[in-house]
Amino acid sequence: MDVVRLVRKAKRGSKEALLELIMAERDEMYRLAYTYMGNQHDAMDALEEMIVRLYENIGQLKKEESFYSWSKTILVNVCKATLRKQKKLVLVDEWHSSHENDRIQSLNNPNQQMEISEMLSILNDEQKEAIQLKYFLDFDNRTIAEMTNVPLGTVKSRVFQGLKKLKEHFGGEGDERN
Repeated sequence: MDVVRLVRKAKRGSKEALLELIMAERDEMYRLAYTYMGNQHDAMDALEEMIVRLYENIGQLKKEESFYSWSKTILVNVCKATLRKQKKLVLVDEWHSSHENDRIQSLNNPNQQMEISEMLSILNDEQKEAIQLKYFLDFDNRTIAEMTNVPLGTVKSRVFQGLKKLKEHFGGEGDERN
């Protein structure tokens, strides 16, 4: 597949060329959206919004060979914007009480296996995002930096600090609290 040729066709208005570009990376894009959104429905909505934005803004893409990193950045921004809107709709009291009940249930059942999402809940949003992109979706640090519009050193720091926080909280290799 010639990405540059297809992007040029898409810039001239070819919906088919744009669709071909998207379909070539659809699984990776879906996994990225799902990682942010947490469910199939919201992930698909984010993908639909990304496609609309790609179609509307493809003329602004300067380097055709950067189409996939550009499109993933748009997808990340769509997901983050959607999550911000959803957070505004959830009442803080409801959120707090539901998480308190989850913690009480976990304490009452010590044999219950802790879910990854519960583990990651101790991290700040930036650390959680960096760790999910790196370890769940296998993106390298440079790609994560481009997608999230932060410096490479910031990504490395977020991953390091997040892993350190997880290790301190839950234990791990070299943990002396056993």
